[in-house]
Amino acid sequence: MTARSLQVWLPPQFGRLADLPPGLDYARWDGRSAFPTDPAEVEFYVPPLTKDIDIIAGPLARMTRLRAVQALSSGTDELRAALDRLPREVTLCSARGVPAAGTAELALTLILACLRGIPESLRAQDREDWNPRTFSSLYERSVLIVGHGAVGSALEELLTPFGCVVTRVGRQDRDARQGPVHSVSRLPGLVADADVIVLSTPLTAATRQLFDAGLLARVKDGALLVNVSRGAVVDTDALLKEVHGGRLRAALDVIDPEPLPPGHPLWTAPGVLITPHVGAFTPDLWPRLEALIRRQLARFAAGEELENVVTR
Repeated sequence: MTARSLQVWLPPQFGRLADLPPGLDYARWDGRSAFPTDPAEVEFYVPPLTKDIDIIAGPLARMTRLRAVQALSSGTDELRAALDRLPREVTLCSARGVPAAGTAELALTLILACLRGIPESLRAQDREDWNPRTFSSLYERSVLIVGHGAVGSALEELLTPFGCVVTRVGRQDRDARQGPVHSVSRLPGLVADADVIVLSTPLTAATRQLFDAGLLARVKDGALLVNVSRGAVVDTDALLKEVHGGRLRAALDVIDPEPLPPGHPLWTAPGVLITPHVGAFTPDLWPRLEALIRRQLARFAAGEELENVVTR
């Protein structure tokens, strides 16, 4: 009797993915068309390239043989919640580290743009208004990085030429290659000294609305808050009050709610720069994701432990 091939679903964007391990049966699904095979046969699932969790989670209930899911993003909170509703254990793997370089680069871009008044200059250009002004500099500023994982570490490397005083925050006290990482419990004291605060932490039950009204009130006057993690790490209403009062500025690649609906007050809030959750998306992302998927499939086919397993 011929052994049954293990069924794998991949997004169509990886249709040219080469050198895939033998012994697996591959199908492509874009999240919109009919299922390419019976979902009940799927054992390894790489969801479609979309932020719509309803599309990603659509076939999960029918995937009764599912053993592993490889997310295409670092953040997996919504997908983890969907898998937790299944009656069986499924291994979830993130793309941790893959988007780090692009996200860190955008974080630096947002910092420099805000400190050097680029949004104001663009608005003046639209008005054909030549109005020289003096803006802040990043050199030797104090930068607090909340979430010193792959993105936070990559950002610190980019900050090195600016001579910034970097303070690192993680879930607990530990030593990293670049220096000590402080426990998140110390945030109330640390935010008061930071000129720039960068959020690059995963969204968990502990970090949801971590920057609420109370913590934002402790942030130094005139500080810049940069969020490249998940929108729900910040209390949007509380942030709106701070920026409308002119006490804080913000640069947001991620927002709660997302996508930001037309008419939302953040669109026109003073001192706020918005990008539409594009930090990870550079041309370098795709070959990195392909390499990760190839490694994971080889491990899966060989019965080995997968990389980047997400714990509950």
